[in-house]
Amino acid sequence: MPVSTQLPLPLAAERRERLAKPHTYLMCRPDYFTVTYKINPWMDPAIPTDTNLALAQWQTLYDTFIALGHTVELIDQIDGLPDMVYSANGGFVIDNLAYGARFTHPERQAEGPAYMRWFASAGFTVAEPQNVNEGEGDFMLVGNTILAGTGFRSASNSHEEVAGLYDREVVTLTLVNPNFYHLDTAIAVLNESADEAPDAATIAYLPSAFDAPSRAELERRYPDAILVSEADAAVLGLNSISDGYNVVIASRATGFEEQLRERGYNPIGVDLSELLLGGGGVKCCTLELRR
Repeated sequence: MPVSTQLPLPLAAERRERLAKPHTYLMCRPDYFTVTYKINPWMDPAIPTDTNLALAQWQTLYDTFIALGHTVELIDQIDGLPDMVYSANGGFVIDNLAYGARFTHPERQAEGPAYMRWFASAGFTVAEPQNVNEGEGDFMLVGNTILAGTGFRSASNSHEEVAGLYDREVVTLTLVNPNFYHLDTAIAVLNESADEAPDAATIAYLPSAFDAPSRAELERRYPDAILVSEADAAVLGLNSISDGYNVVIASRATGFEEQLRERGYNPIGVDLSELLLGGGGVKCCTLELRR
């Protein structure tokens, strides 16, 4: 019988140790959370919302970040802007430069200036956007590359604007499923560094959320990515936050949780079911401040 020379796949214990790194996030308490209009498939004004429950669930997320050693800064929610709780859409921040948001729908447009005022008061250099974009909802930093979403919210010409501002490669990805209208609902960034072991699984994503050219690009760049099921994506399981080891995800995304454990991550489930009524999850409520 011939002897196989194929090396076995590395066991989880043999993989490079995953290290958690402290981050700084911007969050917004949902003091005025409600759903009074419909600008995405998740929203239905006919379904009652519970602001107190939304606050309690948000507080659990906040407390989770603090317990993990992260720093959380806060922006006050403005009455009449219920979606302001989804702070990820408020801008995109790298190297102390904050690129402001310019929202697609009139219901959210006042959020852009509110977030830009906060960035300026916190000492960031603020770049006022010339093109429609919804901040970190559609811009994701992976190593030195910025993945940029379009198709429903952010305009593709905002990608050119971001490339010029940050002098980084920007990769345009087109979303085709209205349930995943922001890039951060269809992709999770698991590692910041581009220099990882072959089994790093730098990102996780839902293939069906993208058009064929975008899927091909993701497959080429991230051959070891975690492919998440439709069921886990449908509860915004990919709308998650990773510090390189701990990954805060939707508690109902149990399949994704198991996939993360198999790759050496520590998934932490949080219930944001009330905030999901507005179309947001863990990542939507969290904007990274990269000073």
